[in-house]
Amino acid sequence: MRKHIYRTLLAGDLLSWLGVAGAILAVILVLMLMVGAPVGEALQGFWSGAFGGRRYAYLMTTLSRAAIIIGMAVSVLLSFRAGLFNIGGEGQLVAGGLVAALTAILLPGPPLLVLAVSVLAAMLAGALWALLAGVLQLYVGVPLLVGSLLLNYPARYIASYLVAHPFRDVPSGMLQSHLVPQETWLPYFPGTRLDIGILFIAAASIFAVIYSHATLHGYHARLNGLSPDFARAVGLPVKKLALQTLAMSGAIAGLVGAIAVFGIHHRYIDGMLVQPLYAWTGIIAVLLVGMIPWAVPLSGFFFAAVETGAAGMERAAAVPKEIALVIQAVIILFVASRVSGALSVSAERKGADDA
Repeated sequence: MRKHIYRTLLAGDLLSWLGVAGAILAVILVLMLMVGAPVGEALQGFWSGAFGGRRYAYLMTTLSRAAIIIGMAVSVLLSFRAGLFNIGGEGQLVAGGLVAALTAILLPGPPLLVLAVSVLAAMLAGALWALLAGVLQLYVGVPLLVGSLLLNYPARYIASYLVAHPFRDVPSGMLQSHLVPQETWLPYFPGTRLDIGILFIAAASIFAVIYSHATLHGYHARLNGLSPDFARAVGLPVKKLALQTLAMSGAIAGLVGAIAVFGIHHRYIDGMLVQPLYAWTGIIAVLLVGMIPWAVPLSGFFFAAVETGAAGMERAAAVPKEIALVIQAVIILFVASRVSGALSVSAERKGADDA
């Protein structure tokens, strides 16, 4: 009986995945027909834009973008699995990136020490920004979903002010900070333009898998996510658990911000962490795979490939790169339908149990 149920569920999941894949392909074909683009050239441009290029330069771009998306997805994963709907990753990412850049610019000392202190400061900034949302929920009554979302805006505007006025690199003519010391830049892998920041993201992903499946704290967090009332009834310190989980989530977002500064941009540029929608894409990547830790890197890489591949289609076949946003919209609808279905089933089960 159990095997039959498992096979039924697996078949249902497979059909869902095939359905979303078919929907994505249909959307791509319709858009290409609308703009009159040759399908063969467009698909070839997509593949080349995501995985090709001279010395696989575009693949390096995909991996670099995937690292940021996966890092933000891991940040979201930790809080979501604990039942904490922290959607303030954008603010925590900005806080981390800004603090990392300013610390490296202002702190004297050996480059390696400056880099280490800057990364730790970025993680602390992200953790504190996430904790602020938790404190607002636990002690003021502001729902985490609302508080974490609203905290994105002061983080963005404070960062914009600081790089537009007191810490602006005026000669550059742009809204950005001065360059961090070159000695603190994360080195590239030999022969590529991919920095070693991706190794930090890989370590964060491994940490998320181990934490979720092999630690007592991760088990307690997951239990709280499944049933807060039960977790409270068995004596778990729910408030402490929530604050600790939010701190970890924010710290990883801050780490991602530091990697973007030291590995990609080498300074803080106004909007550099907001306009690419890293945080929001990370949320979609997590929900797409049902919050399964080991699948998050695959999902993040998929979204990065969609975005860089769309740029390749525009170069090769004049297909607007906004197609990537349309594809994400289709995936969001798919995710929303799955979440809505899961909530409906949960509500029906709860009603049956109460009866």
